[in-house]
Amino acid sequence: MLRPSLFLIGSAALVLLLVLSGIHPFDRTTWVLEIFPVLIALPVLWATHRRFPLTSLLYSLIFVHALVLMVGGKYSYARVPLGFEIEGLLHLGRNPYDKIGHFFQGFVPALIAREILIRGEFVRGRKMLAFLFVCVVLAISASYELIEWASAVALGQGADEFLGTQGDSWDTQSDMLFALIGGIMAMLFLSRIHDRQIRRLRIVTPPAGPAVHRSRAAGSEP
Repeated sequence: MLRPSLFLIGSAALVLLLVLSGIHPFDRTTWVLEIFPVLIALPVLWATHRRFPLTSLLYSLIFVHALVLMVGGKYSYARVPLGFEIEGLLHLGRNPYDKIGHFFQGFVPALIAREILIRGEFVRGRKMLAFLFVCVVLAISASYELIEWASAVALGQGADEFLGTQGDSWDTQSDMLFALIGGIMAMLFLSRIHDRQIRRLRIVTPPAGPAVHRSRAAGSEP
């Protein structure tokens, strides 16, 4: 569980970075579209951090994912300087920063889904758990691609920077592939540390089970 002071500092830092990313972005419409998930996530995290605190691992990864989105919004994904560095280093034919974004689009939501499914005891079998959170990753990725398509239809040429296809006719499919890779890597490399943090979180904030409800009901009787 993340200490309240660290949660407050992280939130303040995120708001500050969000403001900085919005100062003279490459394209204002693209910036709004790219950072919109951050505008949704931050209030949700604040509304739930007391009654349903997440693991520190998950809070940290959400912070990193928000940074990825804000950098992409600031420069537009096809023009992020880091992407050009990677393009030159690996001798690629395009700026690959958008693939980093889609990798995190699978990596982080996979762990969010995993934590909710485990802590809510919605799924008990490990194989079914892995299958379901990979399904969640693909569902989120597909939904995002539909949002991109809807934006392109609504905004016309104004959505070109948001789409960031860079002339790749298979961009949609490769975006979903990178999200899937991100989800699988999160499962393979972070499951153990995630499980340990979930166990510690349960000790600190135990769920209100049937016994708790019965004792409360008994205490309320005259």
